[in-house]
Amino acid sequence: MRPTPLTPGPPPRDCPVMPAPDAAPRTDLYPPIEPYGSGMLTLDSTHRMYWEQSGNPRGAPVVFLHGGPGAGATPAHRRFFDPQHYRIVVFDQRGAGRSTPHGETRDNTTPLLVDDMERLRIHLGIEAWHVFGGSWGSTLALAYAQAHPERVRSLALRGIFLGRKVEIDWFLYGIAHVFPEAWNAFAGFLPESERGDLLENYWRRLVDPDPAVHLPAARAWSAYEGSCSTLMPSPETVSAFSEDRMALGLARIEAHYFRNAIFLGENALLDGVSRVRHVPTTIVQGRYDMVCPIMTADRLAASWREARYVVVPDAGHSAMEPGIRSHLVAAMERAKRL
Repeated sequence: MRPTPLTPGPPPRDCPVMPAPDAAPRTDLYPPIEPYGSGMLTLDSTHRMYWEQSGNPRGAPVVFLHGGPGAGATPAHRRFFDPQHYRIVVFDQRGAGRSTPHGETRDNTTPLLVDDMERLRIHLGIEAWHVFGGSWGSTLALAYAQAHPERVRSLALRGIFLGRKVEIDWFLYGIAHVFPEAWNAFAGFLPESERGDLLENYWRRLVDPDPAVHLPAARAWSAYEGSCSTLMPSPETVSAFSEDRMALGLARIEAHYFRNAIFLGENALLDGVSRVRHVPTTIVQGRYDMVCPIMTADRLAASWREARYVVVPDAGHSAMEPGIRSHLVAAMERAKRL
């Protein structure tokens, strides 16, 4: 299988790359904090979803959407938000992180994740919230906002992924053009005869009930993604991605969504932009993002002239790249004025 080239969108003449935003009170992460409340929300007969709240219980609600799908949230994700101003809601999506059963793909689709967010919003008594998501989190944020625009105060989106076939093909094959060593390790995990269909042959191993089969495959998949996520090599990132629980949730659920075209139409999220044009939105994209290449963010920004589009010139994919996190924190500082 050959990599599918990414096709440029129309020139974003009416949606220029924005310069750095006006000086904000803060442009780096806030200090670590602990939740003031947490719980498990029963979603159906199979799934229970972990959620937590931190910051100001009477503050402006903001919900953090983790990537993957399947990666789960971490304590660092609370730190993008001013805890004096925001009521910070973090949760682990179906099958991810602390939600149970871990790595479960049954009844796990994008529309169900959107429904889960609404269930959590109602459970917490929130009228409307700011929505913050990167990578797969940007996908889910857009899907949710387009389904429930009246519940979204603002959007902060990073490392845009729209789930189109060209983007999935890029992840599976195209990254080889830039990270050949990482891709060779990823593809080389499989016998040579199986490398023409990486997704299906990884999938067969990832759903094998034997940990001796599914864990090595999960580690290989997840380490590949971690290796390609930062502008400069980051052994810490690769190590975190390779941890067994993280690797299994990420690899198995990600492959499940890729096999099913993320359970949305090919251009569903682009076609739905008209439903959220009025929502104040910031798009933050690393120039050298190889996991979710800039062409996708560029296409979204060209379709969404009202959005603020920031290209970080010295960053890859990770939300923890210095320039990325600076612009994300700045976006949430601006959102305080809404």
